[in-house]
Amino acid sequence: MLGGPATRALPAPGKDEPPTGLRSRLVKIVLLGVVVAIAVWAAFPLVANRAWAGLAIEAAATAALLWIYLSGRRIPAKYLAPGTLLLIVFQIFPVFYTAATAFTNYGDGHRGSKDEAVVAIQSASVTQVPGSIQYALSVATTGDPATGPLVFLITDPATGQVSVGDAEGLTKLSDVTVSSSGKVTAAKGYTVLTAGQAGLRSKEVTALAVPVEGGAIRSAGLSRAYEGKAGRAYDKGCDCVEDTTTGKTWTADEKQGAFVAADGDRLAQGWKVGVGFGNFTRVLTDRSVSEPFLATLIWNFAFAIGSTGGTFVLGMLVAVALHAKQVRGRNVYRLVLVLPYAMPAFAMLLVWRDMFNTDFGLINNLFGTHVDWLGQAGTARLAVLLVQLWLGYPYMFLVTTGALQAIPAELSEASRIDGAGAWQSFRRIVLPLLMVALTPLLISSFAFNFNNFNAIYLTTDGGPFPADNPMNGATDLLITYTYRLAFGGSGAQYGYAAAISIFIFLIVGTVSAIAFRRTRQQEEVYA
Repeated sequence: MLGGPATRALPAPGKDEPPTGLRSRLVKIVLLGVVVAIAVWAAFPLVANRAWAGLAIEAAATAALLWIYLSGRRIPAKYLAPGTLLLIVFQIFPVFYTAATAFTNYGDGHRGSKDEAVVAIQSASVTQVPGSIQYALSVATTGDPATGPLVFLITDPATGQVSVGDAEGLTKLSDVTVSSSGKVTAAKGYTVLTAGQAGLRSKEVTALAVPVEGGAIRSAGLSRAYEGKAGRAYDKGCDCVEDTTTGKTWTADEKQGAFVAADGDRLAQGWKVGVGFGNFTRVLTDRSVSEPFLATLIWNFAFAIGSTGGTFVLGMLVAVALHAKQVRGRNVYRLVLVLPYAMPAFAMLLVWRDMFNTDFGLINNLFGTHVDWLGQAGTARLAVLLVQLWLGYPYMFLVTTGALQAIPAELSEASRIDGAGAWQSFRRIVLPLLMVALTPLLISSFAFNFNNFNAIYLTTDGGPFPADNPMNGATDLLITYTYRLAFGGSGAQYGYAAAISIFIFLIVGTVSAIAFRRTRQQEEVYA
C-alpha cells in the first residue's frame, strides 16, 4: 500500500509443528494421571492399617489438585499449590507429628497397642516342655535374603499341612514343595534361605516367635521348631498377666501403659498411651533430669554464641584487612583463607578429633604437651570451640567481604575529610552498615550452631561423661542429648526426646524473633 507502513505477512505454521496447546494438555493429563496413580497406590496401605483420617486427607488433597489443574482458571493456585503441598509434607506435618509424640510414652517397650504387648509378653515367656510338638523348619523371607522380613515355613508332623508363621500368627500354605524329611524346599511368594544365609541371621531366627493358642512356635536351631507353652498368660477378667509357675500377677496400668505388680515391679513390654504434659514437667521437676538439662542448656547457649561470635569477629577482621587496596595479592590470600570452607565439614571434624588425641595427636606432639583435650570438660569445650572457629570463619569472611564491597567508598572518604580516624570511620559508619546487612545471617548462624549436631557428635560424641550420668556429657548440646535419648543404648525414649525437641524449637524461635525485631529497628535507623 502506498503511504502506509510496510508490513510482512506472518508465515503459516508448518504442518510439522505440533500445536502448543495440545502438547501442554497432554503433559498435564500425564502428570495428573501420575498423581492419581500415586494416590491410589498410597491408599491401599492406609486402608489396610485402617488409617481413615489419613485416607480422607489424601483423598481431599488429590481432589483439590485435580480441581485446581483441570480448570483454565485459578492461575495463582496452580503456582501456590506445589509449594504449599511440599510445605505441609516436609515442614508442618513433621512438626505436628513431633508435638503429638511429645505427649505420649512412645519408645522402647511402648511402641504398639496393648494387644500387641500381651502377645509379646506371652511369646517371650515361651519354653519347651515335655510333649511339645516338633516341626520341620525352613526359614524364608519375602524380600532380600540378607535384610528381608523372616518367616517360618513349618510342616505339621501329624497332618503334613504346611503353614507360614510370623509375628502375627500362622497361615496355611498350599503351593509348596516338601522334601521327604518334611522340610519345605520351595514356596510360592517366598525365598527359602540356605543354611548359610539363615546362619548369618541366627539372632533374628532365634528371636522370632509365632504366636499360637497357649504359647508360641520358636526355633530349635535352623531346621527344627517346637510349639512351646507360655510361662505368662493374660487374664482378661482381671486385666492382668499371671506367671503360671510362681503365680505372680502384673495388673494393667493404663496411665503408665504397662503391667505393674503390687511390689512395683513392671514388665518391660508395655504399650503406647498418652501421658499429657508428663514429659515436659519431667524436664522441670525431676532433679535427676532438670539439673543436667539446665547445665546442657547453659553450655548450648555458650557454644552457639561463642561459635557465632568468634567466627564473625575473626571473619570480619580478616575481610576488613584484605579490603584495603594497599594489600598486594588479595585474591591469593582470599583463596587460601576459604579453603576450610571448601573442605567437607564431617571429614575435617574427624581429622580435628585425631589431632586432639592425647597420645598421638598433632597438637600435643607439636607443642610437646600431654593434655587430655577430649577427656576433661574444660579442654573438651575449648577444643570444639576452636574447631568451630576454624570451620566457620571463612563463611563470615566471604559474606563480610561482599557486604564491604556494597558500602559506597564515598562514605569513608567523607568521614576522613571531616577528620575522623580509621577506627572512628569503621565504628561509626562501616560497622553499623555491616550489621544491618549481616544480622539476619548471624541469626541463622546462631540457630544453626544451637543445633550443630555434627560438630559435637563427630568430635567428642558429647563427652566426657560423668560417672553417674552416661547419658549427658560435658560437651553435649540439647540436640545430641535428644539424639542419645531417642536412639541410645539404654533404650529409646521417643516421647521424651520429642518434648525436648519442642523446647529447642521454642528457644530458637524466641531468640530469632527477638533478634529479627532488633534487626528491623536497625534498618529503620540507617534507612
